[in-house]
Amino acid sequence: MAVRQREPGYFADDSMIRRVMSKRAVGLTYGVRALVIGAVHPLLFVGTSEHTAHRTTPYTRLAVTGALFEAVFLGTKTEADRALAFTRRKHATVVGALPEDAGAHHPAGTSYAALDPHLMYMTMAFTLDSAEAMYDRLVRDLTSTEREDLYQDYVRWAELFGMPRSAAPADYPSFRRGFDTYLHSDELFLTEEAALVGSYLAGHRKAYRLPAPAEQVGSALYLLVQGSLPPRIRHLYGIEWGLADELAHRALCRSIRTAHLAPPLAPRVLAGALAGPSTPSYQLLARREQHMVRAGRASMPGVDPRNWIQRHGA
Repeated sequence: MAVRQREPGYFADDSMIRRVMSKRAVGLTYGVRALVIGAVHPLLFVGTSEHTAHRTTPYTRLAVTGALFEAVFLGTKTEADRALAFTRRKHATVVGALPEDAGAHHPAGTSYAALDPHLMYMTMAFTLDSAEAMYDRLVRDLTSTEREDLYQDYVRWAELFGMPRSAAPADYPSFRRGFDTYLHSDELFLTEEAALVGSYLAGHRKAYRLPAPAEQVGSALYLLVQGSLPPRIRHLYGIEWGLADELAHRALCRSIRTAHLAPPLAPRVLAGALAGPSTPSYQLLARREQHMVRAGRASMPGVDPRNWIQRHGA
């Protein structure tokens, strides 16, 4: 009987982007980290928060975004095209201006648009940086050649969403120099809402205690994310990070990296648990959040369910 061939995706099975993003240790952590760091970019944060339908369900928004991204990373061309078309429809309506000052570089009235080439590039930059950081910590260190290949794959990924190739640096070293310079610049600014949302996402602020083992899993995730943040980002959020925190973070990273060594006698099920799509896990988180909101409990207490225009009647 003939074996049915799997429909190809936009990226080959041996491409770096698939090799990196198929690791669940990356898939379950990079998105949270990217949102926490990306919140320091006022145009990205405000543009998203003012136009999202998930102000009261931010983890559901994370799950939706993760599924869309993963469809392009790991899915077939049909699955990717469906995700890309959905995203383009949503992005077409994300146009506006900052309602208030957001630091010296972003005064009130500064315009934003989801389809702005530079903002599309910055979205890619935060995502790539987080995927790279979590792979290095939780799987193994990438080689210079692998970093270049991963970067070029990410540029292609961003192009599929509509970013022009000219919006991104030509190679990985240029990207790394530019992005690191940005992270050390005075352009970074956390609005009051961004600081609150980012603090929840990073686990710096917790609204509720979860039942075991969810509480332990959540604490481990927060430790991984907080420990991976650049020191300046932790400082902006007011996250204190001492020697004990650093040692705990390194120990947890080391244990996860060890699991990825896949010793010959390790059960086959272990390899299966370490790789594959992370969307189902995000969907579990989203369903829990939606159940909590239906029960009258805020997902992130203190975050106004209304956007700026609704609050001020503008």
